[in-house]
Amino acid sequence: MAMNVGASGAEEDEIVSTINTTPLVDVMLVLLIIFLITIPVVTTSVPVTLPKERNEVRETKPENIVISVALDGRIYWNDLLITSTIALIDRLKKVSVLTPQPEVQIRGDGGARYDSIGRIIYACQRAGIAKVGFITEPPPRS
Repeated sequence: MAMNVGASGAEEDEIVSTINTTPLVDVMLVLLIIFLITIPVVTTSVPVTLPKERNEVRETKPENIVISVALDGRIYWNDLLITSTIALIDRLKKVSVLTPQPEVQIRGDGGARYDSIGRIIYACQRAGIAKVGFITEPPPRS
């Protein structure tokens, strides 16, 4: 370690304007050693065979119910406008007793409010619908 003693003929009250970087270098070397020790532990993992990406096209069966939510919050049963949540619950109750029970698929506009989608999920729960799914578009491949 080096020490700055100063010139032999200098005054004692002179201000030293240099920064002592020795503690900073010591801390950085300790951090470097810690990272060098821990990185091999993090990168080592159990060898597994990951599934390959596959896009399954799901066909909408005629018995499935598609409920759409427009940007302004209007709810559509296929193409029919549903005026209230109570009317939606009544229609879903009639369908929920069918065997096998159809799946409800929700198509929500990307800019629609979440409470509009939440009302549909709540209506499906109240009507006893067991399968609820969401229809989305996959992100574009770049």
